[in-house]
Amino acid sequence: MEHAQFEMLVHQYSDTIYRVAYQALKNRADAEDVVQTVLLKLFERSASFESPQHIRNWLLHVTVNECRKVLRTPWRKRIFPLEEGRDEPVFDNSAQSELFAAVMALPRNYRMAVYLFYYEELSTEEIAKALSAKPSTVRTWLMRAREKLKLELTTPLKEV
Repeated sequence: MEHAQFEMLVHQYSDTIYRVAYQALKNRADAEDVVQTVLLKLFERSASFESPQHIRNWLLHVTVNECRKVLRTPWRKRIFPLEEGRDEPVFDNSAQSELFAAVMALPRNYRMAVYLFYYEELSTEEIAKALSAKPSTVRTWLMRAREKLKLELTTPLKEV
């Protein structure tokens, strides 16, 4: 791959790769590591891509696979996350913050499906390829995620 083309792809897709990795891993440092790994694989790739959509789908698929590798590592099972050390983004209003917290509380498959569908605007077929699942399974994840989010976001807060 030519250096100029690689730089263009880095500028175009690095944020997307980071956001997908952060959704999967819930950790800034791990997401940054995944971005570097994916971009290194892109740089070392010798085969050419058919279209810009092919590049995007390939990058998302590789990102999801790298996130799975990180989640499978034995080290990940031994660490204990400190709640006060969580690195969540800061939002301008409470509704955005509440929505983000509700989405991040979803199970990983639901969270990834919601993110790829609503934020990256992928079809259920494209999400299925990226997550190595059937399109009907992705549609089920989306339906269940919507139900959970609706329940979570419409339930009035319990008074203490």
